[in-house]
Amino acid sequence: MYPKNDKLTIKTWAEEDRPREKLLLKGKRTLTDAELIAILIGSGNAKETAVDLSKRILAGAGNNLNQLGKMTVADLCKYKGIGEAKAISIVAGLELGARRQVSEVIKLDQITSSRDGYEILRPLLADLPKEEFWVLFLNRANKVIMKDQISSGGVNGTVADLKIIFKKALELLASGIILAHNHPSGNLRPSREDDVMTKRLVEAGALLEIPVLDHLIITDNGYFSYADEGRL
Repeated sequence: MYPKNDKLTIKTWAEEDRPREKLLLKGKRTLTDAELIAILIGSGNAKETAVDLSKRILAGAGNNLNQLGKMTVADLCKYKGIGEAKAISIVAGLELGARRQVSEVIKLDQITSSRDGYEILRPLLADLPKEEFWVLFLNRANKVIMKDQISSGGVNGTVADLKIIFKKALELLASGIILAHNHPSGNLRPSREDDVMTKRLVEAGALLEIPVLDHLIITDNGYFSYADEGRL
């Protein structure tokens, strides 16, 4: 039993129940409104944890985030434990949320053929004096969620690190990837090294259930597709 003058702080909670740790372990959508606000303010007061204080602030707004968003810095500072800095953090956080609602959704490029991949990557890889290796990370609808340069090499080759590629794919929750590199020489045919590298990446993707959908070799005058040639 705790002594009467002891206070239960967030640090004494189980790790999975602390707001920051809970967000990392279980994802942002598992947090309550009060827990999200607690992250913004960081700490409570002598008698309340940050979460308890956040619950009280929410209750004062009728447990309605729209009403909370109408509160001023001065309104929030009326709560014990909320100074100007914490009040500003709450106001700024809610304003960002409001602005997100009216922001345009970014239209993602969708890959339906090797030509689509080539059109996206050609501006990045054509006309280069040295080889670069890029990856397109796709969602379930084959829309590009990120294009990323993995490495940059010399005139005759570059390295594609398997660990870097699939670490990024896992972080992005990608459902598939398209590999690409350029040949500054203009030769569209894959080299033996290209074949070996492609085979390794395809096998790794199969194990992780993140399939390699294609590997494009890009030059100034065109491209080669492993998928089109049935070589994946």
